[in-house]
Amino acid sequence: MPELKRILHVEDDPSIQAVAKVALEAVGGFQVLSCASGQDALDQVQGFAPDFILLDVMMPGMDGPKTLELLGQLVDTTRIPVAFMTAKVQPDEVAHYHSLGAHGVIIKPFDPMQLAAQVRQIWNQRYG
Repeated sequence: MPELKRILHVEDDPSIQAVAKVALEAVGGFQVLSCASGQDALDQVQGFAPDFILLDVMMPGMDGPKTLELLGQLVDTTRIPVAFMTAKVQPDEVAHYHSLGAHGVIIKPFDPMQLAAQVRQIWNQRYG
């Protein structure tokens, strides 16, 4: 099983971005690259080479699903687990995210103390 070290987190809200970064780095021990937009993620994904991608669904300009589609042209998203972070978690919405290639959905608002464990759980489902 590959090792989970680097997480690319795409989130337009600075306060959510900051909480997630602390939660994943301090609690999870991961290295996190925070991107404020889909374009920011596209510009940095290859240089960062993430093991896991966390994507906000609702973002101005380029939303999470569009960002995922374009990331797939730059990196192999079939080998990099992707999870959407969203407050919209009706079963049909979750099914839609999975159909786009997501490996998991993390509900917002999330518990900072549980975020790293949620990421590891999705990782283990993919590689376990």
